[in-house]
Amino acid sequence: MSLLEGISRESFLHALAQLRQHKLRTALTLLGMVFGVGAVIAMLSIGEGAKQEAMRLIESMGLRNLLVQSRELDEETLREVREHSVGLSRSDVRAMRETLPSVVAVSEEKKIKSWALFSFQAPSEAQVLAVTPSYFDLASLAMATGRAFDEEDNRRYRQVAVLGAQAARDLFPAGDPLGQRIKVNHLWLEVVGVLADRDLSKDEFQGIRLGGDRNRVFLPLETAYKRLRFESLESELDAVRLRLDEDASPQRTAQTVNHLLARRHGEQNDYELVVPAALLKQQQQTQQIFTIVMSAIAGISLLVGGIGIMNIMLATVLERTREIGLLRALGARKVDIQHQFLMESATVAAIGAGIGIFFGLLLAVAIQQFAGWPAAGSLFAIVLSVSICLVTGIVFGWYPARQAAELDPIRALHAE
Repeated sequence: MSLLEGISRESFLHALAQLRQHKLRTALTLLGMVFGVGAVIAMLSIGEGAKQEAMRLIESMGLRNLLVQSRELDEETLREVREHSVGLSRSDVRAMRETLPSVVAVSEEKKIKSWALFSFQAPSEAQVLAVTPSYFDLASLAMATGRAFDEEDNRRYRQVAVLGAQAARDLFPAGDPLGQRIKVNHLWLEVVGVLADRDLSKDEFQGIRLGGDRNRVFLPLETAYKRLRFESLESELDAVRLRLDEDASPQRTAQTVNHLLARRHGEQNDYELVVPAALLKQQQQTQQIFTIVMSAIAGISLLVGGIGIMNIMLATVLERTREIGLLRALGARKVDIQHQFLMESATVAAIGAGIGIFFGLLLAVAIQQFAGWPAAGSLFAIVLSVSICLVTGIVFGWYPARQAAELDPIRALHAE
């Protein structure tokens, strides 16, 4: 038996034949490898799914964006705060533009308190939001039909509206909303566009609410200021989005913005800063901890499987002592004996890895269905888990193979 023959197809078939002689023992040994490989694949699939979902959620806020939002305060607290701060305002926006050269685009938002919202077909409970035209780009919103209103619409106080996908279905269940009219409080608006539906899997990320755009009605900010009324204690703006250039650090820029607004607002805590890049980093750190814990569990499973392989191979060496002696007497070298037993341990690992792939993918799907965690197939997870499994099988099979190779041929032939 040569070295090449030791890893040949015949050697593999011989290894399978040996394992079939002890089906129950082999099956029990396989369990550790199956669970180990399955855990690695499921863990990495869940991790990859969480990573992709986090990126999708962050993209809805804008990875290069900073969000400044007015805090919601009760009326008594708001009256006290207004003695020192007028709230988030357009002058704040001008100050940020002048102070921060890294800001390349800005959008402004104002929530409209609507007591009536309807079309000639149906009413709606959608939120009404007055925004500058740049909002749609900074919020990564695409149009399904029609167009977004532009700077000309905003400057000329045109009474136009863009509908979110859900708002469009509610207001116009029987037809195309383009060119139709809706009424917000006492103001009639013409629908010029409908947003593409962006149904996010979660309505919040790291405590920040997302996905509300699909059930909103948008109108130009200047039109809202000109045609609608606001309460005296309200801030001029409810939110501001800042788009930063590629060279700017969102975290450091956020510190500058916070320092600027704190001075302008009399140190009043009437606003909050949201840094999507920082949220993503925080989520990645949490995911890393999860991955480490799951990797440790998977590693323990593979360790148990490796010990099982060593156990079955040591038992096999004892059972086949006379066979080993006969092979040595017929001219087999120590290296040939060692390779044959390593082939058997590698075969156990390979079979376990194959079953483990199926088990891991099935487990990932089950977790996604019943726990609601996102999962994504990962070729890297399969390659990594199979590689670790095979290495584990060979490492733990080396000692029994070495023991078999070192048996004295004469004593082996006389073994009972």
